[in-house]
Amino acid sequence: MDVVTGLVAEKPVVIFSKSSCCMSHSINSLICSFGANPTVYELDQIPNGRQIERALLQLGCQSSVPAVFIGQEFIGGANEVMSLQVRNELVPLLIKSKAIWIWNKSK
Repeated sequence: MDVVTGLVAEKPVVIFSKSSCCMSHSINSLICSFGANPTVYELDQIPNGRQIERALLQLGCQSSVPAVFIGQEFIGGANEVMSLQVRNELVPLLIKSKAIWIWNKSK
């Protein structure tokens, strides 16, 4: 758990991903489309990836990836992020975490 806490500390948006996961790529693309620049950890490409994956499952991830943290708070996986987007709650979270500063809805 401590390793995950350390990786998300002081970063507005963190996505734990796997390079082969299309949902991870989609969630990353969605968050980037608002102008955010998430920190992405590809668990299949880093030495302690399996340890991090186990810690994410202990946090309550249904699937280990994608696992999204916004403002150092665990948001969840793809379903939770998409639900936030549908309810128009994702952008306010990104602004609150200082991942983005302004959002123009007319884009």
